[in-house]
Amino acid sequence: MGAAMRRIQAGNVLSAFGLGFTVPYLYVYVAQVRELGAGTAGAVLAVFAMAALVVLPFTGRAIDRRGPVPVLVVAALLAAAGALGLGLSATVPAVVLSAVLLGSGTAVMQPALATMIVWCSTTATRTRAFATQFFLQNLGLGIGGLIGGQLVDEDRPGSFLLLFSIEAVMFLVLAAIAATVRMPHTPSIADARPENAEAKARGGMRALLSHRAMVQLCVLGFVLFFACYGQFESGLAAYGTEAAGLAPSTLGVALAANTAVIVVAQFVVLRFVERSRRTRVIALVGLIWTVAWLFAGVAGLGQVSQAMATAAFVGTYALFGLGEAMLSPTVAPLVADLAPESMVGQYNSAFALVKQLALAVGPAVGGPMGAALHGPYILTFVLFSLGITVLSLRLGGKLTLAQNHPQLALVKSRVVARHTPGEESAPESESARDSEPVRGSGQVAEARV
Repeated sequence: MGAAMRRIQAGNVLSAFGLGFTVPYLYVYVAQVRELGAGTAGAVLAVFAMAALVVLPFTGRAIDRRGPVPVLVVAALLAAAGALGLGLSATVPAVVLSAVLLGSGTAVMQPALATMIVWCSTTATRTRAFATQFFLQNLGLGIGGLIGGQLVDEDRPGSFLLLFSIEAVMFLVLAAIAATVRMPHTPSIADARPENAEAKARGGMRALLSHRAMVQLCVLGFVLFFACYGQFESGLAAYGTEAAGLAPSTLGVALAANTAVIVVAQFVVLRFVERSRRTRVIALVGLIWTVAWLFAGVAGLGQVSQAMATAAFVGTYALFGLGEAMLSPTVAPLVADLAPESMVGQYNSAFALVKQLALAVGPAVGGPMGAALHGPYILTFVLFSLGITVLSLRLGGKLTLAQNHPQLALVKSRVVARHTPGEESAPESESARDSEPVRGSGQVAEARV
C-alpha cells in the first residue's frame, strides 16, 4: 500500500468514526436534549438524508472536472461546519441548516474517497483496496459509536456539544490529510482531466444511462441496499420487537454480531472473492441473505422458545454481515471498472445516489410492514434476496472477463504474452479481447449488450 493509499484509508476511518460518533444520538439530541420534539427530530433525520439526494447528482461531475481531492476537502469542511453547528444550535432553523450541511458533506465524501481509491489502485490491487476500505469504515463506525455512547449524557447538554465538537475536529483532520494526498499523474488519469475536450464531450448522465451494464448494476445495487441496509434500523428492528418479542437490547447484540462478522470475515473471504467471478459472488450473497431472512422468519413466526428466537434473530444479522463482507470487494470495484476514464466520479456518485435512494425507501416500506405485516414482510424480502441472485447472473452476461473476473483476465493476458508470434492466433485474439484493461472498459461492456 503506497503513501497515497494509506492517507486515503486513514480518511475512510476518520469519516466513518465521525459519523458513528454522533448519528446514533442525533434523534435523542434534537428531541430531548434541545427539547425540540419528536417531530422536529424526525424532520432533521429526513433532511439529513434528503440533503444527500440533492447534492449527489452534482458530485460526480465536480469530481471528474476538479479531481476528487478538492471535492473531498470542501465536503469535509462542510461536514465540520454542520457538526459544530448542531452542537451549538438551539432553534429549529439552526438545527435543520446544520443537518443540511452535515448530510451534504458526508454524502459527498464517499464517492470522492472511492474515486481516489480507483485512481491510486490497479486492476490487481483494487479489490483488496475496497475490502480494506469497508473493513476500516465498519471499524471506525463501531469505535465511534462506542466512544460516543460513553461520552453522552442526556442530563448534560454540554456532553453533546463535546461530542459534535470532536466530530467536527475529525472532519477537519480528514480535510488536512486529503490535502496532502498526491494523486498519480499517469496517462490514464490525465485522460480524465478537464482539459481533455473529447472526454468532456462523452460525459454526462445521458452517457451513463445509455450504458446498459451500469444501469443493470444500479438496479441490482438498489435491490441490495433495499433488502439489507434499508431494513437494519427500521423494518427488521420493528419485526424483531413486535413479531419475535425481543427486548431492544437484543437489537444491539444483533448489530454487534453483524459488525463482528464483518471484521472477522472480511479478509477471510477476500481470497475466495478474488478467485471468483464478481457476479457469481453477488449471486451467492443473494442466497446467503435468503437464508438470513428465513432465520428471521423462524424468530418471529416459528413456534420456538425465546432463546431460539433470539439466536435466530442474531443469526440473521450475522449472515447479513457475511454477505456484506463479500460485497465490499466486489461491487465498488465493478462500478469503477465499468466507468470510462472521464466519468469515474460520475459513476461512483450515481451508484452512491442509488444507495441513498434505497436507504430512504427501505425504512419507509419496511418499517410499517415489519411492525404489522409479519408474514408478508418476510416473504417480500426473501423474494428480494432471490432477486439479487437472478439480477446478478443476468448482469454477468453483459460484462467482459476483465470486468467480471480481473484476476483470471490478468492470468490469461500473461499466457498470451508468452506465446510466440503466430502461435494459436485465434485463441490469442480471444484472450486478448477478454483481458482488455478494465479502466475505460465501459464502452466494451456497452458494445456487448
